[in-house]
Amino acid sequence: MCCLIDPDAIPTVDRMCKQFPETPVVIDHIARIRADSKTRDEDLKQLCNLAKHKLTTMKISAFYALGEKKSLYLDLAPMIRRLLEAYGPERLMWATDCPFQVQNGHTYLDSIALIRDRLDFLSDSDRQWLLRKTAERVFFS
Repeated sequence: MCCLIDPDAIPTVDRMCKQFPETPVVIDHIARIRADSKTRDEDLKQLCNLAKHKLTTMKISAFYALGEKKSLYLDLAPMIRRLLEAYGPERLMWATDCPFQVQNGHTYLDSIALIRDRLDFLSDSDRQWLLRKTAERVFFS
């Protein structure tokens, strides 16, 4: 099940994961936390709490629409770090959000570069999981 949700739906997803624990769940675009540019720690805490459901995976994407909404997207680093701590790299994946990531001056190069080059807390192995291996595991295995 792939969920394109806003933060207010996180409790509903949590209930569904409890009811159907064998169902794989992918949360799109960090549940659009910070789409309104505001950081609400409770939203991120609830999203990290979903990691207790072992079949839940998070798409780290839609940077153009989150936080300050401008490249280099470094304002999103603390949120991504917390998600990495909660889910581990094997349950996080970068996503294209085609075609929206490449509109209004945003590029895939900048989006990928955040994961590939700019987050100093990611190891090379973490980057491989976020940029390839997690998606392979979730969608192609």
